[in-house]
Amino acid sequence: MHKIDLGLVEMTMDVMKYAIDRISATDRKIGKPLKAEELKKLVGETITDKGIGGENAFNLWKQHLAAANVPVDHPRNLAFVPAAPTKAAIMFDLVTSASSIHGAYWMEGAGGIYCENEAMHWMVSLTGLPEGAFGVFTSGGTAANLSALVTAREHWRENESNRGKKGLMITSSGAHSSVKAMAKVIDVDVLLVESEEALQGGSLQQTISELSITERQRLFAIVATGGTTNAGIIDDLEGIAQVCEDENLWFHVDAAYGGGALVADSVRHLFNGIERANSITIDPHKWMFSPYDCGAVIYREPQLAKNAHSQQGSYLDIFKDEGAHGFNPADYQIQLTRRVRGLPLWFSLAMHGVDRYKKAVERGLELAQIAGKMIEAHPDVELVRAPSLSCVLYRRIGWEPEDYTEWTYENHRKGFALVTPTKYKTGDTYETVSRFCFINPDTTEKDIELILNSMH
Repeated sequence: MHKIDLGLVEMTMDVMKYAIDRISATDRKIGKPLKAEELKKLVGETITDKGIGGENAFNLWKQHLAAANVPVDHPRNLAFVPAAPTKAAIMFDLVTSASSIHGAYWMEGAGGIYCENEAMHWMVSLTGLPEGAFGVFTSGGTAANLSALVTAREHWRENESNRGKKGLMITSSGAHSSVKAMAKVIDVDVLLVESEEALQGGSLQQTISELSITERQRLFAIVATGGTTNAGIIDDLEGIAQVCEDENLWFHVDAAYGGGALVADSVRHLFNGIERANSITIDPHKWMFSPYDCGAVIYREPQLAKNAHSQQGSYLDIFKDEGAHGFNPADYQIQLTRRVRGLPLWFSLAMHGVDRYKKAVERGLELAQIAGKMIEAHPDVELVRAPSLSCVLYRRIGWEPEDYTEWTYENHRKGFALVTPTKYKTGDTYETVSRFCFINPDTTEKDIELILNSMH
C-alpha cells in the first residue's frame, strides 16, 4: 500500500484532474442525497478482502457518490450557513493533506504552524483585542466554543471557593445550539435570556440581579453572539461587556458565522465591544472562504487557555524541551492531534490580499440588502424583519409550515436550489418562515429572483 508504482502514479493524475475540473467548473449540479440502500444498490460492496482497485473505487465516487452531496459552495445553496472557499484555499488544502504535518507542536510542524499564526495575527487584528491576545485554529465553532468555555470554567475554579460548585452561564435564546450543547459536555447549567432580537446589556443585568445568592455564586460566564445563525443578529456587545466587567464575569463572543464581517468596513461598527471579550469564536470556513473544517478560538489572555488545556505525559515532555521551543497549538484548545487546518486560509490571504477579502464579504452583505428590496417589491412574499448581516428572513404570504417543507424538497429534487425554512418568534408564537444566508459572492440577483418566483 505504501509503495510507488505505475498504478499509483496514474491514480494521482486522475485525482489531480478531478480536483482541477472541480475547482475550475462554472456550472455545477447542486446534488441531492439518496437513501443508504439506494447508494448500496448503485455501488455494491466497496470494502472487500482483496480491494476493488483505485480506478474502480474512484469511478464509483465520480459516477454515483459525488452526486449524492450538496456542494456548500453552490451559488443557489443558501441554506444553513453555506461556504465559498476560494480556489486558492481549496488547492492549498490538497497541499496541506499531501504534506502530512502534525500541527500540535512546533517541534513537528514549525513551518505549517508559522503560516497558521500569520493568518491568526490577521484575525486577531480584526477584533481589536489588546497586544498579547492570540488564538488557534480548531475543527469548527463547536470545538472553539468548548475550548473557550473550558478555559473560562477552569479560570473561575482557580478561586478555591468555586472548586466544588457546578458552574452557571448565561446566554440568549438566540445563541447557537453548540453553546447549549457544550454546557452539557462541561457539566454547567445554562440560563437563557428570552430574546429573539439582540441581547441587551440592560436585560442581562436584570437577569443577573434576579438570581439567588447561590446562583450568583455559581455564575462564571456570559456568552454573547456576534451574528446569530438564524437571523444574523448581533448582541449589544458594548453593553454586555460592561456588565461582565462590573460583575467580574468571563465574556465570550460566539462570532462563528458573523466574525468574517469584521473585515467589512460597512458593518464593523456593529461589533463594537468585541475588543473587550475574554474569548471569541470565528469560523474561517464560513465567511473567510476557507474549506471545511476550520474554526478558530481567540483569547485575550492565552496563558489562561494554556493553563486549562496543556496536556502532560512522559512521551510529550520532549515538546517542552528547549530545542523544541515555539508555539504549540495543542496547549490552547481541546484537541491534541490536529492538522494544520489554518494553512489554506493563510495561502488564500497571502495570494489574494486583505482587500479582496473585504470585497467578497461586502458582496454577501450587499446581496442580503438586494434580496430585501426584491422581497419588498414582490407581491407574494414579505420580510419578517430587516436583513441583518447576510441573513434574510421572509414569509410566503398564505403558506403553512408544510408548504415551506414541500417547496424546499421540490426545488432540491429538481437540482435547482437549496433554501430551507426556519422558525422565528413573532409575539408569543414561533412562525415557520423561509431564510436566505448569503456567503458566496458568485450568487447573482437572477438566482434570487428565480428562487422567489418559484414560491408560486
